[in-house]
Amino acid sequence: MGSIEELYRQYNQELIHFLIYLGVKKEEVEDLVQEVFIRVLKTKCLFKGESSARTWLYTIAKNIAIDHFRKQKSFYSFDSEIPIHIKDEQPLPDEITLQKEQLDWIKQLLRCCTADQKKVIYCRYLKEMSIGETAINLGWSESKVKTTQHRALKLLKRSLVNSSNMGVALK
Repeated sequence: MGSIEELYRQYNQELIHFLIYLGVKKEEVEDLVQEVFIRVLKTKCLFKGESSARTWLYTIAKNIAIDHFRKQKSFYSFDSEIPIHIKDEQPLPDEITLQKEQLDWIKQLLRCCTADQKKVIYCRYLKEMSIGETAINLGWSESKVKTTQHRALKLLKRSLVNSSNMGVALK
């Protein structure tokens, strides 16, 4: 595992997106990311290397978010918008419009999924985590991740077929 500065540079934005996805308000997310790295500083000696540094950071971030929601006595919601940022620094207006349409379409498809299925899709496909990393991050068995992923993909495929049968243009 690299230095705290390297971890911060590499995972800061990713953790911001993850916490927003978990339902943390945008104005509170920076403070929680700082808490993640404070906890990393305090517990770095406890990191055994049994998982990747990324998985360890996500687990810490998830636990900090849960603590945050408990303090606020609000509920832990995974139904917030999925944060996806356009990586191109200066996309053309047509590209922005197309990307927005595609994201809206993906979000529409994901509405048929349960909260657990959305979590798995987020970790596996948006954050490109392995089955093992996803299991550790969500506190599930690998078997549950695989089953939930299979059901989500089956449901999404059915939704995709239904939407194309209804005349929705696929791009």
